[in-house]
Amino acid sequence: MFLYRLLLTLLSPLFALLLLRQVLRGRERLSDLAERFGAGLETMPRTEAPLLWIHGASNGELTAARGLIEEALRRAPGLDILVTVNTVSARKMVAEWGLPRVTTRLAPMDLRPVLRRFLTATRPCALVSLENEIWPNRFVMLAHDDIPVVVAGARMSERTAQRWGQMGVLLGGTIRQTIGAITKLAAQDTASEQRLLQLGLPVHALLPRMNLKSTVELATAPEAELKALQKTFRRDKTLLAASTHAGEERPIFEAFHRLQQPHPDARLILAPRHPSRAETIATELTRAGLSFARRSKGDAPESAPIYLADTLGEMALWYRLAGITFVGGSLTDHGGHTPYEPVQFDTAILHGPHVSNHAAAYDALDRAGGAMELTDATALAEAASILMTQPEHAKAMTEHAHAALIPLRENQLRQEAFWGALADLPKLQALK
Repeated sequence: MFLYRLLLTLLSPLFALLLLRQVLRGRERLSDLAERFGAGLETMPRTEAPLLWIHGASNGELTAARGLIEEALRRAPGLDILVTVNTVSARKMVAEWGLPRVTTRLAPMDLRPVLRRFLTATRPCALVSLENEIWPNRFVMLAHDDIPVVVAGARMSERTAQRWGQMGVLLGGTIRQTIGAITKLAAQDTASEQRLLQLGLPVHALLPRMNLKSTVELATAPEAELKALQKTFRRDKTLLAASTHAGEERPIFEAFHRLQQPHPDARLILAPRHPSRAETIATELTRAGLSFARRSKGDAPESAPIYLADTLGEMALWYRLAGITFVGGSLTDHGGHTPYEPVQFDTAILHGPHVSNHAAAYDALDRAGGAMELTDATALAEAASILMTQPEHAKAMTEHAHAALIPLRENQLRQEAFWGALADLPKLQALK
């Protein structure tokens, strides 16, 4: 751990500058920066009840874990929950849930003085960390204080495992101590489970596997808004590019240009994963000579064939409008985003080859004919054209998709089994 702590200490001024840059850009406030370093702990609401600390990175992870949080509240009326997050938008989202006995704040930096201040003030009975949020100082310090460290829906891609293996020469001790600090872990899939075991996770620490995102059910879109937009977007002629990343928009633009030749009435809704990239995407669209309207600017959607949906919290609306969805993060190597959301809204799924984040789900979908894999703009245009020409094919895909994911869901049973297993730990018996 010494080398990790030394490097982190040396790099902490750089991290502070990067966070300050967020403040200067207007994305955060100085008080947010201070919160990351432990400010405001003394004013945080606190009762005498045991406090469970749950940590997730951002909106996606916390949305997926909401059911898990609500189940903990139901099982343990005498338990308070503190949810920490990495982003301001996720903090706002959790606060707006209005769940009883739940408070939220930005997560402490993984620096020992900051963590010690945080742990002294909060005195958590356990930490439940979501998916791939594995922090060395945080985990080791909690274990040293005999506080259980639990990872829910742990995800480790092959690339991440290789990177950890390459760092073993310098940080092997840190990795072993970090993994060794984990009390219990529920992996997302078999592959992640095996990679974590190879890194030193004890077999006795394993809980039944669970994929948090298989529990997600998005709220329905506002009916008034939906009806207004349905006048512009015919569902069988609308392609949604959902949660796209840098490097994916260009082939999507090319595919849509090709698609317009056999389908001049086709429309594209482009919903980037990070709306903050909207200016860059708008510049690319302009350079490509493509006509588009922007949601954030209030542009009339009927004014252009491409609608740049550069807002947060409206994915349910876009899924309802589009009969075909390309799921982003899969043409470039970001592991692919969840297929459960588009399946919920009966939209036919297209995706790229990089789907390691939800490998089991995409494998089941592809084998059942509930999704189609493609690798480039030409294939995307051809697939979308077939589905627009044959809407009955698109409908059949959605039916196959629902059937394929049924064995992977079992939402409530998995949440109950997860908390039930943790109730055996002395500090979490309130969850029985």
